[in-house]
Amino acid sequence: MPGEAVTARSPFDPAVHRIGRVLCFTAHPDDVDFGAAGTVASWTAAGIDVSYCIMTDGDAGGFDPQNRSEVTAQRVAEQQAAAALVGVTDLHFLHQRDGYLQPSDDVIRGVVRLIRELRPDVVLTMHPERNWDRLQKSHPDHLAAGEAVTRAVYPAVENPFAFPELAEAGLEAFKVPWLWLMAGPTERENHFVDVTGHVEDKLSAIHVHVSQHPDIQGMDRSVRTMLLQNGERAGLEQGRSAEAFHVVRVNGPATIAGF
Repeated sequence: MPGEAVTARSPFDPAVHRIGRVLCFTAHPDDVDFGAAGTVASWTAAGIDVSYCIMTDGDAGGFDPQNRSEVTAQRVAEQQAAAALVGVTDLHFLHQRDGYLQPSDDVIRGVVRLIRELRPDVVLTMHPERNWDRLQKSHPDHLAAGEAVTRAVYPAVENPFAFPELAEAGLEAFKVPWLWLMAGPTERENHFVDVTGHVEDKLSAIHVHVSQHPDIQGMDRSVRTMLLQNGERAGLEQGRSAEAFHVVRVNGPATIAGF
């Protein structure tokens, strides 16, 4: 586990808890890069296996009214290239329609299937609670992704009688240790990861999503400012950058402090 994690009221202690595999679920291509690419880069650099699952095809994204039929293929290719820049090569797509994602039984089943297949130590996803300070963080698809994954993590993934067809296919119940949520309400954030050494990796991954960013320089400034502000909130030295999460212990080992 990278030694660059900083905790604040967090149940996860990087000095104690170890991660070997992470599975990230996001609503759209580029969500994981804005929310967690620096952390992902630190994980893969430390030898941790990270997989992505993108729940929609991002077909409603972009600004070009022409060639809409090509948007899905472009966004898939962008996400694959961005993932490779931070050390991720295992990508999965649920192929839901952009703007219409719901925590339906079919979507939850797909999430349960993948978690049971990969059996990660950490499931990372969007936050299911709306952020009223910056509503853009709370796209309805983001909320739906967070809700679907949270419902899957508990109780469906660990319930042997939920989706019995999965168990019959050999995908046995599994208890997820940790749930990490991103892009949620600020007051929920309890864990910060120092990503100072991976800011350029994060920005490089974001830059790949050229279909989504008409103002690259403005986006860069915004992301750098956000990371520095997170660093300040985390209590890091001035000039250091961090990504923020709401970490929930689901079945992970408790710390001495009693979490």
